[in-house]
Amino acid sequence: MKSKQILVIGAGRFGSALATTLYGLGHEVVVIDSDEDVIEDIMNGVTHAMIADATDEDVLRKIGCGNFDTVVVAIGDDLEANILATVAAKSVGTKYVISKAKNRVAAKVLIRVGADKVVQPEHDMGIKLAEQINSPSLLDAFDLGNNHEVVEIEAPPKLSGLLADLKLPSRFGVQVLTINREDQITVTPQSDFVIQPGDKVLLLGENKSIKKLHAYLNK
Repeated sequence: MKSKQILVIGAGRFGSALATTLYGLGHEVVVIDSDEDVIEDIMNGVTHAMIADATDEDVLRKIGCGNFDTVVVAIGDDLEANILATVAAKSVGTKYVISKAKNRVAAKVLIRVGADKVVQPEHDMGIKLAEQINSPSLLDAFDLGNNHEVVEIEAPPKLSGLLADLKLPSRFGVQVLTINREDQITVTPQSDFVIQPGDKVLLLGENKSIKKLHAYLNK
């Protein structure tokens, strides 16, 4: 995996968790925040941390904001500061800006002012939890753009048997990527592979195909 240069604006709970995790994964991560205390708390967990006003375009230009692969605006409840930082980041030539939104209204505004992607952590986690409660077999899900996703399912009896007989691509439009059985992973299993109840199955498909599979499993 190629290391990326990432700038995280805002070192609250979300920004700090994001920044330190990315740093731990081998990326070069710079964090800026106007609060000296939070910068002191995170400075040993990232590449570099500094006190700065991210709503000031000149400040972002001086730290080379436009040269980062990704800039994440993770400012918390201050929507005005979030908007100004997003606008400033795009104005200095940042290629890809991800902004955190507290609600749908804020998300719409941030998209309007130039954010390439908007995340709503509380909202998104709420949806994921609801999906897991609705489908106990669903272990995890990852969006791939607007139309596709990868989901990990603990195989129920309905999803067990010979892959050739299950016909998942033709019946549901999903592909099996891996199968994890007691930490033994089989990548792109062949048609003669037998899925057993409890296997962790990683599937790829369009959103509508994944929903079709969920509907079948939840009958």
